[in-house]
Amino acid sequence: MGLHMTLVTNTASASGSSPLCEVRGVTQTFTQPNGMPHVVLQDVSLEVQPGEVVALLGPSGCGKSTLLRILAGLIAPTRGEVLYQGKPLHGLNPGVAIVFQSFALYPWMTVAQNIEAVLKAAGVPRGEVRERAMGAIRTVGLSGFEDSYPRELSGGMKQRAGMARAFSLNPQMLFMDEPFSQVDALTAESLRAEVLDVWTHKGNPSSILMVSHDIKEVVYMADRIVVLGANPGVVQTIITNSLPRPREYRSAALLQLVDRLHDIITGSELPDVPSAPHPNVGAEPAQSQSLVVEPLPDASGSEVLGLLEYLDARGGKEDVFRIATDTDREFGTVINVVKAAELLEFVDTPRRLVVLEEGGKQLVKALPEQRKTLWRDALLKLALFQRVRADLERQEKRRLPKEFVLETIVLALPSEDYEKTFAVLVRWARFADLFDYDEDAEVLSLPV
Repeated sequence: MGLHMTLVTNTASASGSSPLCEVRGVTQTFTQPNGMPHVVLQDVSLEVQPGEVVALLGPSGCGKSTLLRILAGLIAPTRGEVLYQGKPLHGLNPGVAIVFQSFALYPWMTVAQNIEAVLKAAGVPRGEVRERAMGAIRTVGLSGFEDSYPRELSGGMKQRAGMARAFSLNPQMLFMDEPFSQVDALTAESLRAEVLDVWTHKGNPSSILMVSHDIKEVVYMADRIVVLGANPGVVQTIITNSLPRPREYRSAALLQLVDRLHDIITGSELPDVPSAPHPNVGAEPAQSQSLVVEPLPDASGSEVLGLLEYLDARGGKEDVFRIATDTDREFGTVINVVKAAELLEFVDTPRRLVVLEEGGKQLVKALPEQRKTLWRDALLKLALFQRVRADLERQEKRRLPKEFVLETIVLALPSEDYEKTFAVLVRWARFADLFDYDEDAEVLSLPV
C-alpha cells in the first residue's frame, strides 16, 4: 500500500470552504521578568476548516498550546489577526469547547455538577441543563457515575468527564490540549476512538484541533498535521493525511507516515551537519567574552549519561525515536537529551541515528571520578561555562551572586529563558563538581 499523504505549503483546504477559525501572521511574545522579550510564536498562519481534525505536532516549547489558546481566544496575540467565521475575534471564541490535559474538574463537585456548572455559565436554560448533562454523560460512557466526585474516578474516567463537559456545550469546534497524555496507553487508545466516533456521527463538533507530542496519535486521528519548529515556534510544514478511516495503528501505511514525520522532526531538531572542531576548543579564559555562546538544552547530566549507557549497550547507535519508545519518554524530552550529548561532543546524529562518539565511549567506560573529569573538560569547551569560571576566578572569594550570572546569560542569550538556562548551567556544573551553588544564599562558588 502506498503512502497516503501530501505535503502542502499553505493552510487552505482543498474544499475551498470558509474556515471556521484562523490565525494570520500571528506572533506571540512574552515579556520575561527582566523585561526582555521571549518570542514563542513567529508569523504563524493556520486555518481550521469545517469537518476536519487538525493536529499540532512539535517538540516541547514550540508554542503548540499557546497557538491553541490564541485560536480559542484565551490569549490575544502580540501581532497578527485571529478570525472566527471570517470576522475578527475579540475575547473568547464562542464556537470552541476545550478538553485540557489536567482534566480541570472542580474537586468539590460531582461529575454531573461539573458539567451543569459549565452549561449554566453558558446561559443554557435551567430546564435543559440536567437533560444535556445526562446526555453528555451517556455519550462518554459514564452512566452510573453522575454523583461521583473526581477523587473517586480513575484518570481515564476523569478525562471522560472533561470530554462530557465539552460535548455538553454542543461546540462547533473541540479543542484538545494533549488530552490523553495523563492516562495509560489502552485507555488513551479507547478515548481517541470514542472522540472520533462522536465527531463522525454527530453534527457538532464539526472540527477538532488537538495538540499532541505523540506521532502515532496524530497520524491515527488527524486529517492535517501541522509540524511546528521551536525557538521560536514556526510552521515547518503541513501534511495532509488521506489514510481512510477507520485507521489501524499497525497498518503499513500508517507506520509509513509515522516514519516520515520522524524524518521531518529529526531533520529540523537534529540537522545533519559536517563534523567540525568545537569553536571554543583551546580558548583561554580571557578570550571567553568573544566566543560563541550556545543555548543549553534542558537535560540533566544523569539523563545524558543514561543515554550514553543505553547506546553503549546497543552497539553504540540507535534510532532516536526507538530510544523514546524504549525509555517511555516524550520525544521532545529525548531530543533535548540528545542535543545536550551532541553539544558536549559525546554523540553524533547522522539522520535519525544517535551514535556514540569517542568522548562518549570514554565517559561510559570511566570510573566515577574519571567521569567527573571528562564531563568537566567537555563543559569547559562551552563559552558560557568558560565565562562563569573566569568571572569566579577573578573574585577574591571565588563567589558570584546569581543575579550576576543571570545578567551574563541575558546578554549572551537574549532570546532564551534565562532562569531555565541558569538551572541547566547549575545542574551540569554540579555533575562535574565544576561550580557549587547555594540555593539559600543564591551564590555560585568554586569548589574548595
